[in-house]
Amino acid sequence: MTKPTTSARHKVPFVQKAAFGAGHLVLNLLPGALGIFMFFLLTAFGMDPFLAGLLGGLPRIFDAITDPIMGFISDNTKSKWGRRRPYIFIGAILSGLLFALLWQLNPENSQAYNFWYFLIFSMIFLIGNTMYATPLIGLGYEMTSDYNERTRLMASSQIVGQIAWMIVPWFWVLIANPNLFETQAIGVRQLSIIVGIICMVLGILPAIFCRGIDASNMENRKEITFKTMFSNVKDLINSIVQVSKNKPFMKLCAATFLVFNGFQLVASFSYFIIVYYMFNGDFALTGNWPAWFSTVTAFATAFLVIPIVSWMANTWGKRNAFVISTALSIVGYILKWWGFSPGNPWLIFMPIPFMAFGLGGLFTLMMSMTADVCDLDELENGMPRKEGTFGAIYWWMVKLGQALALVLGGLVLKLVGFDQNAAVQTAETMTNLRIADIAIPVTTAALAIGVMWTYTLSEERAEEIQAILVDRRGEL
Repeated sequence: MTKPTTSARHKVPFVQKAAFGAGHLVLNLLPGALGIFMFFLLTAFGMDPFLAGLLGGLPRIFDAITDPIMGFISDNTKSKWGRRRPYIFIGAILSGLLFALLWQLNPENSQAYNFWYFLIFSMIFLIGNTMYATPLIGLGYEMTSDYNERTRLMASSQIVGQIAWMIVPWFWVLIANPNLFETQAIGVRQLSIIVGIICMVLGILPAIFCRGIDASNMENRKEITFKTMFSNVKDLINSIVQVSKNKPFMKLCAATFLVFNGFQLVASFSYFIIVYYMFNGDFALTGNWPAWFSTVTAFATAFLVIPIVSWMANTWGKRNAFVISTALSIVGYILKWWGFSPGNPWLIFMPIPFMAFGLGGLFTLMMSMTADVCDLDELENGMPRKEGTFGAIYWWMVKLGQALALVLGGLVLKLVGFDQNAAVQTAETMTNLRIADIAIPVTTAALAIGVMWTYTLSEERAEEIQAILVDRRGEL
């Protein structure tokens, strides 16, 4: 069967793809930098470890509430600039500005002052970041209605977004370098300003250049005012219920939760294995190997894996591409047993081309398939389209996986006998940690393949839905 070609009207111009990619670089840079900087709450600002843990966890609860609300608001917004772009523009500026302000801490302040300052500004920062991130994700789902162009759009955005993960691991090296910054606290404050400015400049590009669906005649949108606040809450709940009944979407969420949570749960284990197994706890000998491992992984994901995954999806279908890429990541995780070798540190790069298929394939394909699912929702539930709500719930699942990984990762370290106060770990501890580092993501990836095995929204079905929707809307 000859595969249908993408018509000119459904292709996303290069400038829009580049701008959308810049937005995803910001989406990755902010949480990536936040994760690195959180370490310095302990070392640079003297925060108690328990309080630092609260500062990492409490804002996530708040974030889980704001995402669906912002998705609903952007779905139902009426403006001459579209449903998403005004929020993206304002949210980008707020995100960059508030991120810089968040880290203007001083170790000379009392611990209580720094705790409440950081907690309050974290909440405010998350409002600005949600205002940016949720509409941006929704905008991507509606930039094209073509089945394969959606994959190409998401692939290009993920490639640009991976640049953030090539940069972020080196923040730790820069901040801790006394030749660059007199103290770590000064390094955090100054680098946060640079990150904030970069995010503001790159973040507004999608609002300026990207174009979503023409919503001028979109029916059944709710009025968003203070007077309709209580009725909006009911409508929001109804939207979430409708989304949760979408079986293909629930499969996407479940598979994402499994793959991403499995990866995140053991993400820090590689660092511990490099330090305590490969270099026997000698941080001087360890040097920059962990940073290079992360940077090379991001590089391979961007320039090797994502183009291959995009080609597989356009050739064999998105579900099949997910199954293959996830299976290849399992091979990569298993190869870590031989790759993390005390005798030859260069072998740590051996598993990377296979491992990178895990997350590289996951977000490229899942975001593309979520756009297809939005069409199915319009078919079943009518207008307005709910790209914002779908995006908010999908990324809520991702954040839930991150939160659980933080808790479960520490539990696994405790169960394998890891002693954070010991300069050298026992051989039994390191063996158990290496087994967990492989077994956990292999198991979750295999379960994700099982979930997606019965995913039924194929290219043929997506094309059928598109034809029905075009006819229903009266489009040419």
